[in-house]
Amino acid sequence: MKKKLHVVSLGCTKNLVDTEVMLAKLPEYQLSDNPSEADVIIVNTCGFIGPAKEESIRTVLELHQQRKPDSTLVMAGCLSERYKDELSQELKEVDIFTGVGDYARIDELIAQKRSAFSDRVYLIHGEERVITGSSFHAYIKLSEGCNQRCSFCAIPSFKGRLQSRPIEDIVSEIRRLVDRGFVDFTFVSQDSSSYLRDFGIKNGLERLIEAVEKIEGIQSARILYLYPSTTSHELIDAIAASSTFVNYFEMPIQHSSDRMLRLMRRGIGAGPTIELLEHMRSIPDSFLRTSIIVGHPGESEEDFAKLARFMERFDFDRVNLFAYSDEESTSAYEMSEKVPEEIVEERLAIIDEIVQAKLQKSLAQDLGKEVEAYLEGASEESELLLSARKKIWAPEVDGEILVNDTEISDIEVGGLYRVHIEEVVGDKLLGTLRS
Repeated sequence: MKKKLHVVSLGCTKNLVDTEVMLAKLPEYQLSDNPSEADVIIVNTCGFIGPAKEESIRTVLELHQQRKPDSTLVMAGCLSERYKDELSQELKEVDIFTGVGDYARIDELIAQKRSAFSDRVYLIHGEERVITGSSFHAYIKLSEGCNQRCSFCAIPSFKGRLQSRPIEDIVSEIRRLVDRGFVDFTFVSQDSSSYLRDFGIKNGLERLIEAVEKIEGIQSARILYLYPSTTSHELIDAIAASSTFVNYFEMPIQHSSDRMLRLMRRGIGAGPTIELLEHMRSIPDSFLRTSIIVGHPGESEEDFAKLARFMERFDFDRVNLFAYSDEESTSAYEMSEKVPEEIVEERLAIIDEIVQAKLQKSLAQDLGKEVEAYLEGASEESELLLSARKKIWAPEVDGEILVNDTEISDIEVGGLYRVHIEEVVGDKLLGTLRS
């Protein structure tokens, strides 16, 4: 009988890609949803902000309580890398520690039951992956590390500077996945619009778009994590002109006050940032997602009021909303003008109310229309409903279409269908699959 493996991948989709590399390195193990029967348990941790760090530690300790005797508990990823000395001393429950450099050597580490932390961050290069969660969609990692120095972000301190994958390597990976039946792709990195800038190439994403468009078999693709100071109007136009890439624009702006953007070390002011957003919004059928941080040190009532007014005025389709997290090894951590927690919570609630209203407005725009959507299978809402995702949406984060009826008898998971949208139900759409 095969040994059993239980894996938990926390945090971002970039972590998920690395988890999928580890799974491919362990073919002798059978995946199990039950940690109490697993011979090996791997937790790929997130170390980005406070709540994510707490979730990682809590998950490791909970799995330790459930594990069987003589099993091996592995703590990998960002949190393990960021606090390797402290965790290896304090978490005696863990058998193997490894960080962000040894995903492709996980089989060796488990076989030898030893910890390892490479000096260099791992960047996928030709390794196979066991794609999880979908039979037709896959994430593609563009790069690792980041050259930005945002005041609130600790990622460069443990992931290092930007390292881009060659276009040929990415194209080769996509071709292999297309041969396996994958048709929808989402490109991810810490700073996607800086892709290839470590090679002195400023239009790297535009070159990638051209190369990906030549691959037969792709139905759709989208790019996440554009950075304001490295996003150009030409890049926006290249996405809009593409027959492969949907008009999906995710650009975390974090704030709309010039003063706060300087404190945050974002490298670009509110004016040019808003120009980029308005250009994106002018693209027909465009979809815009952003991220906002509330309560960064030094955020005054005036700064917050500017942010609230902008969020009221501008129509984002989706927003990731964060309370500032005080992170060691960041410049914001050393700032003295910390915003009291109760004020941060008040401001967060105000912006969240605006965000929820914008979400409803975005969803309502599809009422009465037919949209292209991928059928993803049964819905977790009810066994009587199917689940679909608009073609333009990114998986998991942008929403769900509940399908309550269909005119088609031989529907397939991963199929691209027309869905007539009949109703908005909370944060979801309800519709009928059309032939």
